[in-house]
Amino acid sequence: MHYNIEAVPARNVAGFHLVGPWEKTVPQGFQQLLLWVETHHLRPEEWIAVYYDNPDETPPERLRAATVVSVPAGFAVPENSGGVIHTEIAGGEYAIAHARVEEGNFGKPWLLFFNSLLGDDRYLPAPLPCFEVYLNDGNADGFWEIDMYIPVQKKSK
Repeated sequence: MHYNIEAVPARNVAGFHLVGPWEKTVPQGFQQLLLWVETHHLRPEEWIAVYYDNPDETPPERLRAATVVSVPAGFAVPENSGGVIHTEIAGGEYAIAHARVEEGNFGKPWLLFFNSLLGDDRYLPAPLPCFEVYLNDGNADGFWEIDMYIPVQKKSK
């Protein structure tokens, strides 16, 4: 899978922290996020899923994720926003790849991306959260266009 290494600025985000199997919690988290965004008349620039754990090492019931939207600097969580987190996605060097997701199989492009990156002779994944940015409304289009971000560090020689 083709990817680029780029310096990425930090993102200010707000949304919901989730624990459990990603294939269940992430769609539910986005439903909850959509309701919150609509209720508070927000206009997010980006819809993002953040993944905190390695699914090869963490049991499904303990996997952590967040469904968030980008918000401007200085954003204050509105009243009646129970459970909403306001945080930052770290900036730094990331490997970035684009994928088209069909039939809800988000795991396939991530697996291809990680396998490609693990073969890189210059970089390796850094121990920070990965995330994906949604570029379209897959519910309306029947497929998802996403950009995937894996934090990286240079390999020591």
